[in-house]
Amino acid sequence: MAPRAKRQPRVEPTFGNSGSSLLDLRLSPQDRPAAPSSKSSGKGKTRKAPAKKKTGSSPRKTAKNGNGNGRGNGRSGGRSGAKRRKAKRKNRFQAPTAFGRLLKRGFYWSMVLGIWGTIAVVCLVGYYAAFLPPTSEWQVPARPPNVKIVAANGELLANRGDTGGEAVRLEQLPPYLPNAVIAIEDRRFRSHFGVDPVGLARAVYTNFTSGRLQQGGSTLTQQLAKNLFLEQDRTIKRKIQELVLAFWLEAEYSKDEILEMYLNRVYLGSGAYGVDAAARRYFGKSARLLTIPEAATIAGLLKAPSRYSPARNPDLAEDRAQLVLAAMKEEGYITGDEAKNALAAPAKVVRRYTTASENYAADWVMDVLPHFIGSIETDIVVDTTIDPKMQRAAEQALRSALKENREKYGVSQGAVVTLDTAGAVKALVGGADYSKSQFNRAAYAKRQPGSSFKPFVYLAALENGLSPQTIRQDQPVRFGNWSPQNYSKDYYGPVTLTRALSLSLNTVAAQLTYEVGAGTVADTAKRLGVTSEMKNNLSIALGTSEVTPLEIAGAYVPFSNGGYGVLPHVIRRIKTVDGKTLYSRSGDGRGRVIDRRLVGEMNMMMSETLVTGTGRKARLESGRPAGGKTGTSQDFRDAWFIGYTGNLTTAVWFGNDDNSPTRKASGGGLPATVWKEVMDASHEGLPVADLPGVPDVPATVSAPRKPGPVETVGSGSEPIPPAPIGGGGEGNGERRGPLNLLRNLFGGGG
Repeated sequence: MAPRAKRQPRVEPTFGNSGSSLLDLRLSPQDRPAAPSSKSSGKGKTRKAPAKKKTGSSPRKTAKNGNGNGRGNGRSGGRSGAKRRKAKRKNRFQAPTAFGRLLKRGFYWSMVLGIWGTIAVVCLVGYYAAFLPPTSEWQVPARPPNVKIVAANGELLANRGDTGGEAVRLEQLPPYLPNAVIAIEDRRFRSHFGVDPVGLARAVYTNFTSGRLQQGGSTLTQQLAKNLFLEQDRTIKRKIQELVLAFWLEAEYSKDEILEMYLNRVYLGSGAYGVDAAARRYFGKSARLLTIPEAATIAGLLKAPSRYSPARNPDLAEDRAQLVLAAMKEEGYITGDEAKNALAAPAKVVRRYTTASENYAADWVMDVLPHFIGSIETDIVVDTTIDPKMQRAAEQALRSALKENREKYGVSQGAVVTLDTAGAVKALVGGADYSKSQFNRAAYAKRQPGSSFKPFVYLAALENGLSPQTIRQDQPVRFGNWSPQNYSKDYYGPVTLTRALSLSLNTVAAQLTYEVGAGTVADTAKRLGVTSEMKNNLSIALGTSEVTPLEIAGAYVPFSNGGYGVLPHVIRRIKTVDGKTLYSRSGDGRGRVIDRRLVGEMNMMMSETLVTGTGRKARLESGRPAGGKTGTSQDFRDAWFIGYTGNLTTAVWFGNDDNSPTRKASGGGLPATVWKEVMDASHEGLPVADLPGVPDVPATVSAPRKPGPVETVGSGSEPIPPAPIGGGGEGNGERRGPLNLLRNLFGGGG
């Protein structure tokens, strides 16, 4: 390094003593400092004097020279050295020139792009957020109201409404249920601010590397925001609005509140919204009672409810539940032993929820509910009249009969309805399997009742002056172009009305309808409770006007309760979940619709059907008094048995939905057998009650001697059992004398 040149004393210009004018003063070349090599040292100068170049001299020697040239050369050398040192220091700091410049430029442009990217994101978010309502109007919408339908004993029948389950508090749930959801869906739920950057980055990387949408980065808060406020479409607009609303939810609600709202609203397949609905749908229990493997199965549904449904794909559901259990173990929500036990005993789906006959009753409740309280604004509890024991007995009897006799009799469907003496529906089975068909045949299927309509014909006849002992001729008859005939195509000659009803003789029923008038018969049926439209022609005697099982069962109830009409009903009380009563049933129904004396006469006649008539297969155990009537429509399309005791009335129907004929299924066969099974089970524990107006031991009316068969035309209804040969008396139809002959020929009172 060259030694620094010694500073020389400044040489000031001299003016001399010549008295020269100041205007002529000029600096000599010796008085000028050496000009720098690159830059001018003077301000405002336009020209520089070139430095004098000396050959053979070095800056070191010039510095030692004491004259003006040496001083000027020394300064020039010092400045050159300083410049070299500065350049050297600069080069020292710029050692990795290429990489350093690249790094600096990369950092610079990253900052620039980051700033502009942030600005762009803010603008985009602001743009799409502008489509949302003002924040002052943001509020979590109320959960759709749930309708909890319970039986007469408080047992849950079903939940109805848009959700299909109750709203449950977080503290009411077993802790492993919400923890299972967190473990598999959003592990950092408790720590993030509504958006999980780590989870989002992982999802982006996974989807990018796999080349398809394989993983989502939405948090539980984002999913809740989407479920509460937004549509399910996949657009950038919806995603950005989801982010904004997620931030708002995190600011307004606690983590527990967000989790509770999510668990009560998320869709879990099969029409179930919320964990309680899913628990009842798949496992037949409340979410409060779920086990660890059941909780893991429900949490596994969140990824794809239909794909991982345990009801549709049990193997996939179990595999998914195992992943949930592993995540729960990894997060410390369950112990190793609990995980092993859960893996060893996976959840089992209870299919009764979808097949149970209680669903028919629950659907009917929902159909009639608006007539009582109008629109449903809050969660309510509907207290019904259904008796679970009777309901299960009716369901089991119907299903067993169809399973065993489907091929034999060519029947595919059936219905059972049971009412008490006040018209309260105790059991209602609307079909063979609710999961396969939700149509409620008990309440809505209108079918021809056949001979089960005849009690209204005979009641109209009694009200017009006839009696159970009145004699009518069972013989071929013709009314215009209509000529009814009996099922067996045999004729019994003179018979009492009691015997004619028990044997279900079509000719006698047609004669009685002709005598009293078809309109009178229709009015009688309406007064007792038949609400369907009926045709006022003579064929009404054979049950050609269609009715539902529910309404004709209700019309039979007056025979069992002493003559009082009822309105079949299933709802007793409606209240809110906090106990406020919205509706409570009151009223006495239709009042008296049958004279007390005639009730006894009809019950005596109809009890004979179970003793010696077409309904002998329906005779109850222990000799419990009962009355009823079989019914078979034309071409065996419908088979009925409707009967009652002093406690209950039950109607049973079998047939096919397409109204196709059965293989000669008659009311005295399969329906009577099922009726007996249902009534025997339903009467367990009930006291024996006599039929109103009938003695403790019903009198058996003997039949007249059976004459030879007579050729007839037409069609009949019921199979007639062999008639016992009876002795004398009014019941045998063997009155003698001219008066009796006239009565036999032209009819008359007995």
